[in-house]
Amino acid sequence: MGEPNNLYKQQTSVNREKRELMLGQRGCVLWLTGLSGSGKSTIANRVEEILHSRGVLTYLLDGDNVRLGLNKDLGFSAKDRQENIRRIGEVSRLFVDSGLIVLTSFISPYEEDRQSVRRIFNDGEFIEIYIRCDLAVCEQRDPKGLYQKARNGEIKNFTGIDAPYQPPITPEITVDTAKLTVEECANKIIEYLVEHQFISRNKWRD
Repeated sequence: MGEPNNLYKQQTSVNREKRELMLGQRGCVLWLTGLSGSGKSTIANRVEEILHSRGVLTYLLDGDNVRLGLNKDLGFSAKDRQENIRRIGEVSRLFVDSGLIVLTSFISPYEEDRQSVRRIFNDGEFIEIYIRCDLAVCEQRDPKGLYQKARNGEIKNFTGIDAPYQPPITPEITVDTAKLTVEECANKIIEYLVEHQFISRNKWRD
């Protein structure tokens, strides 16, 4: 393996600007963060459905799916969680460079880890979306039965029970899933993309 000081960035003829021009959109990452059961995956999936129906090219990276493949070697210690988010950030950056709108659905519980990912993107490209939902409501939903297992001691380092969750300090978007429907949350995110010209308003005219 080569030493880092012997590595050089390869410049390619087809660059990001050309890809975005061909696609008619600007690349960015929609980083959905929140407790388990808050609705991250459901909202991310709905946003992608709507964007896809309007001809916007997207890719959704979901926490469980990534841990079944790329990050299957990682556990849930603070160090492993940090590496999990670092890898997702780098993968997201590649997708954004290709001109895609990337949706990520990860608890990503630590503020510093999320800010570390933000720093690898250009200004405005990292859109942090706080899927706010009280722990009590998330536990009531418990769609995967994980909270009950954590309360029973079957799962260790579970966010919200015996591991911390640090809410975003200044997210670009906040949606409260205890008060808003999935459709309302999705529309709020899409409105942000249109307003900030990641996608053309023409795609939303019937």
